[in-house]
Order: sequence, then structure tokens, then C-alpha cells
Amino acid sequence: MRITKVYTKTGDDGTTSLSDGSRIKKNSLRIISIGSVDELNASLGMVLSTRPVEIISKLLRKIQNDLFNLGGEISTKDLNLKLVSIDDIKLLEESIDELNSDLPALKEFIMPRGTDIVSRLHFSRTICRRAEVDLVNLSQIEKINSIHLTYLNRLSDYLFVSARYQNNYDENNEIFWDK
Repeated sequence: MRITKVYTKTGDDGTTSLSDGSRIKKNSLRIISIGSVDELNASLGMVLSTRPVEIISKLLRKIQNDLFNLGGEISTKDLNLKLVSIDDIKLLEESIDELNSDLPALKEFIMPRGTDIVSRLHFSRTICRRAEVDLVNLSQIEKINSIHLTYLNRLSDYLFVSARYQNNYDENNEIFWDK
């Protein structure tokens, strides 16, 4: 695919194209879901611009590609392209376990703050949660691939553990919730 022209003017009426060429309103739940995944992807680009530790940045680069695939799959009604798979979810789970093995057990909720990198990871986690909710909303009216929900759920867990890992790596104390 080669994009030679950025503007097409076809969306000036408030509609956009899905991958099959059909047109839908830009405020449809499907487009909202795609937009949330795109926003999440952009936020991960912001995380990467702050140069997190290599074990995190390496996987975040892969996750950005996964999110493009996920958005592409959401834009294909009734077609499972298998671009996002159970193997991608397993990789997230293995990475969570690996990062978490070096961290102290949590006994209280932690505040989502720390260095710039850590704060951006937490912010990306919240965007991921919203993308998941948007996809749940879509699933209530249209068929979706359930792997997408599992992937986003696991990704938000990964981003939480990554923020804790980066904070620990940077030798910053976590700030606990003051009940």
C-alpha cells in the first residue's frame, strides 16, 4: 500500500471507509474503537520517545505493530484476519511474569506517577482501558473478535507492570495510596 495523497475529501460528510470499502459514520462505535486503539498506539510512541529500559522498549515496538493489526482487524467486519493471535497474548503474559518477578509484591494501591517515562506508561494504561471499554461497547451491538478484548485487557496489565518495573529500575519509590 502506498499513500500518495493524505486528503481525499471523502470524509467531509462525516463518514469514513472500512477495509471492505463500505462507508460508516465517524461517530460509530466501530470507528470510536479504532480511534481509541490509534490513540493508544500514539501514546506508546510518546513512551518510546522517553527511552524506557530496553526490555520494555523492545516489546513496546512490537505492541505498536500489534495495535496497527488490531485496528485493521476491527475495521474488517465479519472477517478474522488472524493478525492478532493467542500467541501475542501469551507473549504479553510471559513478559508480565518476567518483569513482575523482580518487583516487590503489592500490598496497597500505588499512585500512577513517577518519572516522565513511568507517568506516560500509566497514561497509556488508562487509554488502553478506555479502548477496551469502547470495544466492549461495540461488542454489544456487533460481532467482534474476542481475542481483541483479551489482548487489550492483558496489555493494560503489561503497561501497569512495565510502569512499576521502570520505576524500580530508575530506583524511585512507589507512592502508595493514602486511604
